[in-house]
Amino acid sequence: MLISTKGRYALRIMIDLAQHQNEGYIPLKDIAMRQEISEKYLESIISTLSKGRFVSGIRGKGGGYKLTRKIEDYTVGSIVELTDKTLSPVSCLEHKENYCERAPQCKTLPVWEKLDQLIHDYLNSVTLKDVLEGNV
Repeated sequence: MLISTKGRYALRIMIDLAQHQNEGYIPLKDIAMRQEISEKYLESIISTLSKGRFVSGIRGKGGGYKLTRKIEDYTVGSIVELTDKTLSPVSCLEHKENYCERAPQCKTLPVWEKLDQLIHDYLNSVTLKDVLEGNV
């Protein structure tokens, strides 16, 4: 499993919004400046987060983005899965409906399934609140 830059930056956006949640809607340019990431690149990521209803946004003066839930209701796993579509360490586990035809004789499959479960369980047990408080 390789978490993409998009997935890592999505997590950084969410953490930034969590840190500034009491300030109302946060302009994307402010997030871009604090995170030292191009605003243009963040636009595509914030769009994904918005479509997934992780953030809400308003345009115009006083506009920006804010979280739609409490920080303890977001997990690192849910954020990364939204942007990267999977947390699976190997491609044969990404789509259960297209399960590998070699699965019945594959000796390594149990290793990948166990690793997949460990990754999934861990990332879905860590909330934004945990990250902000350093409880990881």
